[in-house]
Amino acid sequence: MIIILMGAPGVGKGTQSTALSKWLKIPHIALGDILRKNVSEQTQVGKEAEDFMKNGLLVPDKVILEVVNSRIQENDCEEGFILDGFPRTITQAEDLEKLLGNTSKKITAVFNIEAEYKHLLERIIGRRVCKNCGETYHVLHQKPQNEQHCDVCGTELTQRKDDTEETLNNRIREYEEQTKPLIGFYEERGILITINAEDIKESITERILKHLGESV
Repeated sequence: MIIILMGAPGVGKGTQSTALSKWLKIPHIALGDILRKNVSEQTQVGKEAEDFMKNGLLVPDKVILEVVNSRIQENDCEEGFILDGFPRTITQAEDLEKLLGNTSKKITAVFNIEAEYKHLLERIIGRRVCKNCGETYHVLHQKPQNEQHCDVCGTELTQRKDDTEETLNNRIREYEEQTKPLIGFYEERGILITINAEDIKESITERILKHLGESV
C-alpha cells in the first residue's frame, strides 16, 4: 500500500501520516526528515543536498529523487509507505511514477487534505514541537499533560521560527503555484480523494482509513 498525503501548509499532513503509519504498520516518509537525516549522516546525496540548502537554494529534483529512492528501498517499506511532502510538483510526480514503474509497486491513493485559511493559520500559530523527539502539540487542540513539556520525553516545547503568518502566506503561495496542480494530475489517474480537515484529527484519520477499506 502506497499512500500520498498532499495539502496546504498547516493542514495536518504530518499528524495524519503519523496516525496512519501506526494503524497500517507502514513507515511515514517525510521528505524534510529524510533530507535532514542524509545531511546529518553525510551520505553522498546528503552532501549534495547540503550544498544547496546551505546557500538557500531549492534541492534539485534529481537529488530529491535519489533520496526518496534510497529510502523506499529499505526493508521496512516492503509492505508500503506513506509519502508526506513528496511529490511537490508534476515533474516530481512523473519521476515517482517512473521510479515505481521499475518495481511491482503502485500508488494506492492520494489524499488531498483541505481546510480554510483561518484553520491553517490557527494550527500554524498554535503549534508547539518537542526539541528532542519531534512530537507535535497545539496550544488549543492538543495540549500536553505537563504544560510546555513533551508527554513522551519531558523536553521543553518550542515554537518553530517559521510558524508565523508571514511564512504561512509565503508557503501557501508556493503551494498554489507548484503543488496544487497535482490535484488534476491525480484526478486523471482516478486515485485522488479529497478530505475536509476541519474536524478533530481522530475523525479525519477514521475517514481516510474507511476510504482505504480499513475497519476502524
